[in-house]
Amino acid sequence: MSTDVKRVITALAALLLTALTSTPARAADGDGPSAGQRIASALRTSPVYVDEAYADAVPPARQRQLADRIRRTGLPIKVVLRPLTKGDAFDGDSDVLAGTVRDRLPERRELILITTDSDFSDSLKGYEWPSDSHQTRDAVSAAGLLDEMRDAGLADVTAKAVDLVAEGKGRQRYEEATADLDGGSQPAESGSGSGSGSGSGWMLWSLVAVPALALTVLATRTVLRSREAAPAVPQLVFATARAADEAELRRRAEAEVLALGETTQAADVATTPGLQHALDAYAAAGTVLDEARGLPDLAGVLALAQEGRDALTGSPGLPLCFFNPLHGRAVRRTGWRPLGRRERLDVAVCQECADALRERRAPEVLTDTTRDGRTVPYFEVPAGRSVWAATGYGSLMSPLDGFTSRLLKTR
Repeated sequence: MSTDVKRVITALAALLLTALTSTPARAADGDGPSAGQRIASALRTSPVYVDEAYADAVPPARQRQLADRIRRTGLPIKVVLRPLTKGDAFDGDSDVLAGTVRDRLPERRELILITTDSDFSDSLKGYEWPSDSHQTRDAVSAAGLLDEMRDAGLADVTAKAVDLVAEGKGRQRYEEATADLDGGSQPAESGSGSGSGSGSGWMLWSLVAVPALALTVLATRTVLRSREAAPAVPQLVFATARAADEAELRRRAEAEVLALGETTQAADVATTPGLQHALDAYAAAGTVLDEARGLPDLAGVLALAQEGRDALTGSPGLPLCFFNPLHGRAVRRTGWRPLGRRERLDVAVCQECADALRERRAPEVLTDTTRDGRTVPYFEVPAGRSVWAATGYGSLMSPLDGFTSRLLKTR
């Protein structure tokens, strides 16, 4: 193996080790369920929740103005502004934050939620249940892209997001705000007489792209020339990454089961008709957690915990996303025909997967491993061998009913 190849592999290994061992300290506000409950409790008295880390950007006076602005819209809008970092109460994921808050506001069948965006720290993200009828997702995304908001603070951008949601033309506003993003940025051709700004842009692009391209070519050549040794590197990377994901999901599943157990213990039998159902779901979730062998089983724990919480509130919503339950609770049901089959299934999907289906793209799916070692979408595993394929995590059958049925068959 050449010296250059060794350097590349050493650099990649160092990057991987850094990514896997750099675990930020968990936020002081505790685990996801507790933090989510605290936020939900605050939102019952005011539609605006601002973490103290953003108190300077959105001081109490601006919070009250935002709350008044929201009330004037007459819409069920809630705002949650808090920092999101990997390893915190919501694992730095705005989708997890939104889903957790939504689950702890079960009395609100309709909810519009505006949160800080985990992907872009200076942006906001919009969610709406049970459907995106107010075009919330696009409206909130557009707010930070408008020219008038270029130098605006967090309070002003949030206020604009509220206004755009109330206007109900989010898709149009987003398209208008992004119309210029693809134009005028192509590097000038040689001898075109371009100005210094264009030339510096081309130089910057070259400085970034050329080394990246060289690294890609070198890595590709390494794979082609070292057929025996090279495959071990990507296998190690993917296996390690999947193990890290599984460990994090297991911690999240444990927290969900613990929270459900505490809630069922505190429930009043006389005023909670679904208590027994919740207890059964809690017991099933605990059993699956103890015996979980991978991501599909751990996702099943989340589905069972969700069913238990819904039973306690007496107002069940949609189940977790059919294609990937790790996306959180679905926002709508839609027809979907599996490849190679004639029957059309009625499945619950999150907004991301709904958009993918509408645009004729393949949704991101949760995968499982067959007995012969193939990795396939979990729902392609024979239903007789997978309770999750049989139930679709709640889209096709109650996860608890599927678990109970499988348990009875094995006795």
